[in-house]
Amino acid sequence: MFDRTNLQVLANHARAAAENMAHTLHRTAHSAFVKETQDFTVMLMDRSGATFAVPMELGATWYPGLSYHRAIAMVDDYRPGDVAFTNDPYSGHVATHAPDTHLWKPVFVDDEIVAWTGGHIHNTDMGGAVPASLSRALTEIHQEGIRFPPMKLVREGVFDEMILRIMSTNVRKPDLNIGDIKALVGALNTGERKIQAMVRKFGKAGFIEGVSALLDQAEAQARDVLLSMPDGTWEFCDYADEDSVEANPCRLKLTLTIRGDEAVLDFTGSDPQLGSSLNVPSGGDPRHTMLLVGVYYVLYTLNPKILLNTGLTRPFTCITPRGSVLNPVHPAAVGMRSLTCARLRSVIFGAFSQAVPERLPAAPAGNNCIVNVMTTDERTSRTVITAVNPVVGGGGAMPHRDGTNGSGADAAYLKNTPIEITETETPVEFLKYGLARDSGGAGRWRGGLATEMAFRVFAPDSRITARNRDRSFFRPWGVLGGRASGLSDMVVNPGTEHERRLGNIDTAVLQPGDVLEIRSAGGGGRGDPFQREPWRVAQDVRRGYLSQAAAERDYGVVLREGEVDEQATAQLRARHKPSTAHFHFGPERDGYEAQWTPAAYDRLTAILGDLPIYWRFFTKTEIFRRMKGRSGSEGVQAAFDAVCERFPELPRPGPVREAAE
Repeated sequence: MFDRTNLQVLANHARAAAENMAHTLHRTAHSAFVKETQDFTVMLMDRSGATFAVPMELGATWYPGLSYHRAIAMVDDYRPGDVAFTNDPYSGHVATHAPDTHLWKPVFVDDEIVAWTGGHIHNTDMGGAVPASLSRALTEIHQEGIRFPPMKLVREGVFDEMILRIMSTNVRKPDLNIGDIKALVGALNTGERKIQAMVRKFGKAGFIEGVSALLDQAEAQARDVLLSMPDGTWEFCDYADEDSVEANPCRLKLTLTIRGDEAVLDFTGSDPQLGSSLNVPSGGDPRHTMLLVGVYYVLYTLNPKILLNTGLTRPFTCITPRGSVLNPVHPAAVGMRSLTCARLRSVIFGAFSQAVPERLPAAPAGNNCIVNVMTTDERTSRTVITAVNPVVGGGGAMPHRDGTNGSGADAAYLKNTPIEITETETPVEFLKYGLARDSGGAGRWRGGLATEMAFRVFAPDSRITARNRDRSFFRPWGVLGGRASGLSDMVVNPGTEHERRLGNIDTAVLQPGDVLEIRSAGGGGRGDPFQREPWRVAQDVRRGYLSQAAAERDYGVVLREGEVDEQATAQLRARHKPSTAHFHFGPERDGYEAQWTPAAYDRLTAILGDLPIYWRFFTKTEIFRRMKGRSGSEGVQAAFDAVCERFPELPRPGPVREAAE
């Protein structure tokens, strides 16, 4: 029935239906984080729960490959008008942290489920230890707010009021939560009507056949992209700045193997599950959407016409050892998994960059800081908790243009809230919100500039949560002669005698008159910066993107009263020796890896892999404490021997260990 033309017609109908769902949610949501920042998703799913259509204009872009099948199976006896939900990362592995509340609804035709509508909203707060429920410092899932395993929220069109009462009792802003959830239910109803209209147009059997064909087409398109790449194996690693309050780096490692139209992403060698909330709860699913977000970006970069649905995941297999940061076991905290996912995307980009270097960009900032404020509004004496604005970094430089400023590629879906709206709803005063000069990585094509924001609070004990703070030590990397970008930062009362630099700390308590300034990282540069046309460099200086000193230092362009001094520029550039390395990481990572060599990490991985899961992060931390003056695999082994001497309780490898877990 479905030739190429008819299939495209169905794809257009499905995409339009998803867009309608998104607009319904966007226009009726209550919280600024959903209606302004747009941290939400909606989707259409086939009978098994595999996504076959998502919007492209509104919402988050992480979930085109999400499958609800495990969560759907945990609820019995679906009837028309039912809506199920969950926010538990360990039940069904649909939700990935507690604030993300996922809902799904069966679509019946002739008493048969022909599809599902679904989606999530990021609730402003789900209770727990900190406002907004998320902080790197949390150590177990129970601290991250109330959780609901998969269950019915709406039964045949009627909300379960007991569930809503339980939620209202446990969260800090129940009106926002329940308002957003009801808006999402409205979006699911919109999707249901659109699916039923498609069934009337194509027939029930035709619709079901067509949905299956859409998934097959996306799979075929993904395989075609892989076939355009050479066969081979490439390794890459990257680091989150801090794995916990202990402030050791968190390493993610990927071995990418491409053979024909299939690829294996082996994350063996990544850190063990952490004693913080940076863990990613994939449940060991070899095609979990959180593991493959970076792959979606690569595929879409190489084929902008590719269909975005679960079919894209079929050619890929992910290997995530149990008890690792990418496959933790309960009750590991997971609230800050978005920070680790940002680094995960950088790792995927780095591996594919080696496979097809001429086609892919440098690293994006990978630092999408979400700033929440809980304070008292003196005008009403009421407590206010809201997301004030994302502080998103720059995009990596592309093969044909500069990186996007202040909207870093893999976090570009996060929308700015107009300052006027934020200041109306939240008692803060913005002092700065714009682009940070000299923050993009130098290159023939410059990395996108970072974002910087500063605001003042007026009430005592105003609590700030700035989640996803990262890249204050390990820079976003440049490629093919391009340079790594500037670092992120967070400062209280900058430029005063009371200045405090917070680094990657993601919570702060401010007092009346205090100012918080946050800057993201920029994007990495691509190509030799001394090959950038001098007129482009001069234009960047005029626009305020680049200082005159940086123009001369990083690009070899000498300016006199805003104009290029051609002779001085030619002389300066003649002394330049271009880099031949594929990546430029910056002095911080180079210095770190002089001690923590690949061999050192291989030894650490082997040591930790022989331990029970609950000993691994502790042992990693103790080894790091004893690495002063040591390096390489021999240094790691000596440090581990010292740990064993200090802690004789530390288990030795043995055949009974797995049974104990």
